[in-house]
Amino acid sequence: MIHLLRLAAAAAAAAAALALPAFAQTQVNFALDWRFEGPAAPYFAAIDNGHFAAEGLAVDIQAGQGSLDAIPKVATGAFPMGFADLGALVRFLDQNPGAPVTAVMMVYDKPAAAMVGRRSLGISAIRDIEGKVLGAPPPDGAWSQFPAFAKANGIDMSKVTVEPLGFPTREPMLAEGKVAAVTGFSFSVLLNLVRLGVPEDDIAVFLMADNGVDYYGNAIIVNTDFATANPAVVTGFLRAVAKGWRDAIRDPRKAVEQMAARNPAIDVDLETRRLELAIAGNVLTDWVKVNGMGNVDPARYARAIEQMKEIYTFQNAPTPDLYFTAAYLPADGSLTLP
Repeated sequence: MIHLLRLAAAAAAAAAALALPAFAQTQVNFALDWRFEGPAAPYFAAIDNGHFAAEGLAVDIQAGQGSLDAIPKVATGAFPMGFADLGALVRFLDQNPGAPVTAVMMVYDKPAAAMVGRRSLGISAIRDIEGKVLGAPPPDGAWSQFPAFAKANGIDMSKVTVEPLGFPTREPMLAEGKVAAVTGFSFSVLLNLVRLGVPEDDIAVFLMADNGVDYYGNAIIVNTDFATANPAVVTGFLRAVAKGWRDAIRDPRKAVEQMAARNPAIDVDLETRRLELAIAGNVLTDWVKVNGMGNVDPARYARAIEQMKEIYTFQNAPTPDLYFTAAYLPADGSLTLP
């Protein structure tokens, strides 16, 4: 009897071993556009709260250096999925026809792109930038939107000195008064300046979406070859991301603490506020509250493309369907946010 039980146990173990491949998780490497700051916390919440695992996915998140860093990573297939500014993606696809990359889930329904200046340096209104120095990192998604912002607000660019600078020096340059304003994401620049000792009431934030720019912001992007071969993986990834954002909206601090477990140097209080600013200003918009996250409003999307044509000379006729598709969004209600 004991011998038979041992044989049965061995057979069961062998069967389990043979079954393991069916439960193996699909590895997905995800390229962020920026560092591990508050707005990245929902992706770590999706890991730690089991949402990716429930979709059969093992996700590794890598920090980035701007949208122009993330987009080529996905287009080349080095990363199957990433996070980048939609406007930057449009220009990339125009300049690289046929590149296998597209946006599949809108996250920043209202772009975070902003011009941020200091009142003590003479920036209290948008056109105050004329006659002064604007610091702008070339790969920055906010800088890519600045021409439309300038046109909409009547800024005479011949009167603006644009100084290219690196991301690490952007806020320090403004804090030290070496530039009068910078381009960047509103929540990042504001809180980084505060951390450097700039009084918050000295900081003037001009959100481009509130000042004449119809563009969309950052979206989940995917390598289209990967998506064609793995549609269920892409949809599962997007469903898990939506659940991660839902968790972060309900408890921003917990989500940031989950991210901070990967980097104990993170200032949890600061990054929680940064995440809260992103949720209120960029993610949980009135449109998203009604329609759920992930998709675009067709009329607004068409206006955004037309507005881009005013300040960017397309090498090829704009093809909106190449830049964004809702085909991979889950249709099970998981995109509804609290």
